[in-house]
Amino acid sequence: MADKAGSLAFVEKNLGNVMLKELPRWLAGRNLTPTGLVRGGYDWYYNKYINVKKGGIGGISMFLFGYVVISYVWSFDHIKHDRWRKYH
Repeated sequence: MADKAGSLAFVEKNLGNVMLKELPRWLAGRNLTPTGLVRGGYDWYYNKYINVKKGGIGGISMFLFGYVVISYVWSFDHIKHDRWRKYH
């Protein structure tokens, strides 16, 4: 049981704190599936910007701004064709 807890703490180390000889073991313990990567990114964002003691509107506004920008980029082709419609 103690070994498993130590192993879990080792995997949760940041990449900058891992020594070069420990890198293969650290990589083997990471969840490198697409779902695991998305989950890790979500957890990082949540802990850094949302789950803070003195939080403000900053984290949520960054998320909403990102959503607006991504939505615009995804629909830009459609907007561009609507703009050119009177000429073609």
